[in-house]
Amino acid sequence: MKKTYLSIVIFCLLAIIFIPISANADGIVPCGNGTTQCTISDFFTMLVNIYNFIVLQIATPLAVIAIVIGAILMMISAGNPDLMGKGKKILYAAIIGLVLVFCSWLIINFIMTTLGYTGNWSSI
Repeated sequence: MKKTYLSIVIFCLLAIIFIPISANADGIVPCGNGTTQCTISDFFTMLVNIYNFIVLQIATPLAVIAIVIGAILMMISAGNPDLMGKGKKILYAAIIGLVLVFCSWLIINFIMTTLGYTGNWSSI
């Protein structure tokens, strides 16, 4: 019963956070609205928009929520080593995930530079 209640609360909190964010995703595709035709540069613009949407509006808030949950579990552990360990595990995973998300820019930049792209790919 307790796990079901916790699952419902977490689902509702995530829904409250991500429903407005998904409504903000309307500007991802820059063309094809009936007046302009899509070109290859619009495809790459769309890829940059998808990357920015995932990094800035999905991964970052999720990592912040996980960091807060991990910190709360550590604070309320009250000497319970299992709860403290679970909090540390969540906190470490969230921080590592956030570092990987932000390092993905370096990986993409390295790949684009290796392929010979000389411009700034993040502002295509």
